[in-house]
Order: sequence, then structure tokens, then C-alpha cells
Amino acid sequence: MMRDLPRLRNYKRKRISSHDPTHGNQDFLIFKGKSKKIIADIQGAGCVKHIWTTMSSVDRLYLRNVILRIWWDDEENPSVEVPIGDFFGIGHGICKDFVSLPLTMSPQDGKGFNCFFPMPFAKRAKFEIENDSKRSLWLYFYIDYEEYDSLEEDMGQFHATWNRENPCQGISEEGLDNIQFLLLGKNEDFSKNYVILEAEGKGHYVGCNYNVHNLRETTEHNWFGEGDDMIFIDGDPNPTIYGTGTEDYFNTAYCPETEYNAPFHGIPLPGGKNWSGKISYYRFHILDPIYFEKSIKVTIEHGHANRRTDDISTTAYWYQKEPHKKFKPLLPAEQRAPRKKPKAIKKIKKK
Repeated sequence: MMRDLPRLRNYKRKRISSHDPTHGNQDFLIFKGKSKKIIADIQGAGCVKHIWTTMSSVDRLYLRNVILRIWWDDEENPSVEVPIGDFFGIGHGICKDFVSLPLTMSPQDGKGFNCFFPMPFAKRAKFEIENDSKRSLWLYFYIDYEEYDSLEEDMGQFHATWNRENPCQGISEEGLDNIQFLLLGKNEDFSKNYVILEAEGKGHYVGCNYNVHNLRETTEHNWFGEGDDMIFIDGDPNPTIYGTGTEDYFNTAYCPETEYNAPFHGIPLPGGKNWSGKISYYRFHILDPIYFEKSIKVTIEHGHANRRTDDISTTAYWYQKEPHKKFKPLLPAEQRAPRKKPKAIKKIKKK
């Protein structure tokens, strides 16, 4: 990246923003409750290089109630459809300062959202914001892009999708001690793994953010991980890529309890004591994309052998040639809302 910075280019730099067209200081768009607007409709070839936004609302759930959608090249279905907070790197309806290479939440209190994923398009780029709340929203934004004469043939389009299982379907702890429940048993057919991404076409997966609300209440060791990542490529019935544990996939080790930010992986929210409450990880395959020719299914166990029953949500990021597989309908607002506090599945007391 730095090596190519001196290279002169025949591109034009453009920006669409929420600036006040009267040249006053009302540099924002107002969305009344339950409304949506196309905030940018770019014609021709180009590449979005940077998105910045911040917003204000009295709705405490606005990070899950505001939806970002993006369409490329007159396609029928959006290639990006994600709650705004989750798109910029942290779930749970939480924003806080964190930094990675492609995504950041910047001061004050993580309310300055930035995306540096390049997003090429051949004919058109359309951005929509939906305020799926009864409360009004004030939105400030930049969309910085390059304008080209034409797009190179080997470029894929950027995609992002959101998923949630609340709760995941685990097993009963009855008759099992803590070690048996957390560490023993086998995953026989992988069918109950949590699905981060399921896509069809030719492309490459470039990462995700992963958010867990630990719903198990116990004074014993309550690590939510031990779930192996399993990635199935081009219809392989068995995992093409098989991992060794949740923290391992996210490039950490030994059940971490520390907040950590690095360019390609991190833990913006490590959770409370004994891994309680809300936890967020991210992993970006910037230098190690995972390629697929026909299809990809990115999964992870929820606890070893899918034994845990936690609330998990994810945002997956990838590039592919259009058309893409149509996303599942986004959950309605009440089902996207983060939990207020842990809801115990079962309380275990030491004998």
C-alpha cells in the first residue's frame, strides 16, 4: 500500500456527503421515524474508498434499528444489508473506540464510524439508509470514491450480511458436570453449527465480526468458546478448512479476557468476569482471503460440539462476482434488539 503511494494515477476523486446545500451549518440529513432514503446514487464506473458517518437519535437501539443497504450495477437485491453498528465492527447495539485496518469506531465514544473496504462498481452504486424506528435520526456522512473510465474485468463486488441466532440450540446440562458439558462430546454431522456466511458464485471471504451474549449463569468456569471454525468450499461435504477453537480462529489464545485491537483481529469487548455478558471479536482475512469458485459456507460451533445456548450475531464481509445469492430476510426490529441483561439458561452451583 505505502509502496504504491507515489504512483501517479488518471483517476478523479469524488465525494457525496450530507453537507448543507445552502452552505450553512445544517450538515446532516433528518430521517423521521420509520423512513428510508437513497443517500447516494453514483452513475458510471468507480470504487468507493472510504465511508465515514456519525448519527444522533434518542432511540437507544439506533445502532440495530438503522439499516445500511448498498446495490451495485443495477442489481435487484442489495449486496450489503446490515444494521449500521454491526456493519462498522461491533454488535450488541454498542459503539466504543476501536481500530482495525478496514473498520474503526473513533472518538468520541466510538461514534465516528469509518470503513476502508474498497468497493468497486462498473455502472452504478446506490446507498440507502433506513430508520426502522419510531424516533427521528440525524445522519452525517461522507462517501469518498474514485471515478474511472471503466472497471477492470477481474474485480469482484463488496458484500456484507448479518445473521443472528438468539439463542443457539444447545443441549441440556442435566447429568453433566462442568467439564463434561464444556469439553466433551462429538460433533457428528456439523449441521447445527452457527452459520456466518453462505454464498454462491466466485469470490473470496474477507472476514467477520462475531458477537456473543453469554446466557449461561454459573460460578464455575464459563468460557463460551471451544467452538471450531469449519469452512466448506465449493460443495465439499466435509470442512475444507477446519479450525481448533473460537479464540484460535480470531488469532488469540487461552480463553482471553483482555481488550485488544490489531489490524486484522481483535477483541473490542472481552466481556465481564468469567466471560459474562457481551463479547465481540473480529477477524479480517486481508492478507489471507479464503477463495471459492462456486460456493462457500463459513460456520463455527457454538461451544464445543454445539453444546452451548448463547445469543450469537455476526456480520460477514466478502467479494464476489454478481449475481449473488439472495440474503435471508433481515430480522424485524424487535428480533434484532440486543438483550438488556443476561437471561440464565441454567444456574449451576458447586456441590
